[in-house]
Amino acid sequence: MSLFGKPRYTMVKVARKREIPSGLWTKCEECGEIIYNKALEENLKVCPKCQYHFSLSAPERIQQLLDPGTFKELDADLRSVDPLGFKGPKTYKEKLRLDQAATGLSEAAVTGEGRINGARLVFGVTDSRFIMGSMGSVVGEKIARAVERALRAKLPLVIVSGSGGGARMYEGMFSLMQMSKTSAALAQFHEHRLPFISVLTDPTMAGVMASYASLGDLVVAEPRALIGFTGPRVIEQTIRQRLPAGFQRSEFLLDHGMIDLILHRKQLKSTLAELLEYLTP
Repeated sequence: MSLFGKPRYTMVKVARKREIPSGLWTKCEECGEIIYNKALEENLKVCPKCQYHFSLSAPERIQQLLDPGTFKELDADLRSVDPLGFKGPKTYKEKLRLDQAATGLSEAAVTGEGRINGARLVFGVTDSRFIMGSMGSVVGEKIARAVERALRAKLPLVIVSGSGGGARMYEGMFSLMQMSKTSAALAQFHEHRLPFISVLTDPTMAGVMASYASLGDLVVAEPRALIGFTGPRVIEQTIRQRLPAGFQRSEFLLDHGMIDLILHRKQLKSTLAELLEYLTP
């Protein structure tokens, strides 16, 4: 065809890009691997490539660790109040209301009774989605009551901590008092030689780590969990020194004697059952 006989415009058919429904894939925060959500859930929310342990909600922890249908929640009716009338970009009451709606939880801690491989125990877990799992009056009260219930019933105690917020600033001194309250309850519990296993997950920090989370007869942690009081960035800025590689991660703490054991999530339930069988009178 001659040059002047060609059509003025050339029509090119472009295949429509196939749309991928949202919510089907998750990107690993550690290695960047794109993981199909169903495969991630089947793998207990552990990256199949690098073994990064994604955060779990309190209901997910209960589902993974306790025997199906055995968990009976305690003190579900406890609710936080606003003793200081805290005001900021959001008031404390607004923050509570928003996190309750987002998580479906009434507070950052869930406690109750259940069974692991048939063994009865008192179980508690904190959820980092709710004001970073921080410990206010209700969280401290729930933990203390769980300890006291385990003591009365002569049952072992397991608490899974995922609290990056430490003591809850919205409640001021009332939140700091929970550190001594939970620690005092555990001191009485230890006098009766009943086992308490503390499970630390990413992150377990500040007032929670400085109180009940560090007081287990056995302290176990998931791999690469951030564990400490103040975060490494704040420490570096304060002391103006570079911190060692892996500082405040589970592996570093195990090497320095602060925790007793690191357990992959797939091993956690079976190992807890074995430890409880060994430790329970």
